[in-house]
Amino acid sequence: MVPRRVGKGSQKRARFERLKDEVEKFVLANPGCSAQSIVANLAHDKSMRNHGLTPRKIGFFISRNLSKSLTWWQDHKAGRRVYGQIGNNTRPPKSI
Repeated sequence: MVPRRVGKGSQKRARFERLKDEVEKFVLANPGCSAQSIVANLAHDKSMRNHGLTPRKIGFFISRNLSKSLTWWQDHKAGRRVYGQIGNNTRPPKSI
């Protein structure tokens, strides 16, 4: 049996950092975007097809790892979460 390699996990960390950077760049450039549009951008434009990204995974990823810089709110017309920068006034005004 081959002994298990002991490493630092540098490839895993590099993928995590790249995903974090790409998601943050996209949301800052496109405030009010949905998880589906983030996945489409990453999978098709940034060639991250083999990362197994889904809108659900992106939603969890943002809430767990990017909560200090990004926030979400409910788009009531479409019935989904949309993402933007914390402190950015991109939220639509509440209708009474």
